[in-house]
Formats: sequence, C-alpha cells, structure tokens
Amino acid sequence: MYTAALIIDMRDNGGGHPASVAYLVRFFLDSGARVHINDLIWRNRGTSTFRRESFWSSSTPVRYLGRPVYVLVGPRTYSAGEEFAYDLQVLKRATVVSSTTRGGANPGGLNDLGSDLFVVVPTGRAENPITRSNWGGVGVRPDVQAVPEATQETAVALAMRQPVTPLAR
Repeated sequence: MYTAALIIDMRDNGGGHPASVAYLVRFFLDSGARVHINDLIWRNRGTSTFRRESFWSSSTPVRYLGRPVYVLVGPRTYSAGEEFAYDLQVLKRATVVSSTTRGGANPGGLNDLGSDLFVVVPTGRAENPITRSNWGGVGVRPDVQAVPEATQETAVALAMRQPVTPLAR
C-alpha cells in the first residue's frame, strides 16, 4: 500500500507527556541517530538554580519517510499536542495546517485559591534545541492558514497534489 501523504489530526489534542512526543516524532525522522527533540527546564524549588530534563528520539519499529506529512491544529490544540506540531515543523518534517494553537508550552501545577477558584502556575519552561524558544503564549503558527471548518479539506487538497511513487525499502 502506498500513500501520497499522511495527515495527522491534533485539533482536539489537549496534551500529554514530552517523552511520548519524542517517540512519535521519531516515526518521521530519516536519521538512524538519536535526535534531541525538546527540553524542560525546571527551577529548583527555593533556589535560583535550574535543572534540565532532555527528551530524545528513541527507536521505533517503522518510519514514515519520503512522503509529506500534514499536521492539523487549531485553537483547542494544547501543550504536548502543540509540541508535536512545533517539533515536526521546526525539523522541517511536516506542514502545519489551520489556525494558531492555544500556546501552552510551559508545564505547571494547579493551585487551589479557594471559593472554587484555581490557577495554573508554570513551574518550568519548554525549550526546543533548535529554536531555543517555544510556543508559549503565542501558539504554534501554521504554515498553511485555514479556517477551522476547512482545515481537513485544506490538508486533503495539499496531499492530493503529491505524486504517488513506490517507497524505497
């Protein structure tokens, strides 16, 4: 079975773990070598020092190479869902389609303020090893803009322009 392209829908993905993102990104990377995907930088509580937690690609049973990848995002895409799109975009391995995501890059914890009020306080920050930045507060900006209602149709139209050729084994 041959495909002209792959479309991954992350529009309703509200998050996950950076290790899962690093594993999934690996399916789309050509190199057999480990690739540095993302870091979380945490402040050591009660100090002005920091520690870095790095996430690297790991081995996958198969890879999807030699074909375009389109990642659908939108205003409900958040956190690790955004990281997946951002990482593939930065690695030039996917085209991100739709509208800007929510911008939740920095991990934090829920704090109860009382009277049924809660606030999420960031306790760390994500840092991409290529951009030395992240999507926090600004969201992932798509390569191809589309209104949310036409996101899938836009990606399918892009994918249909791709020639279907045999995959190298």
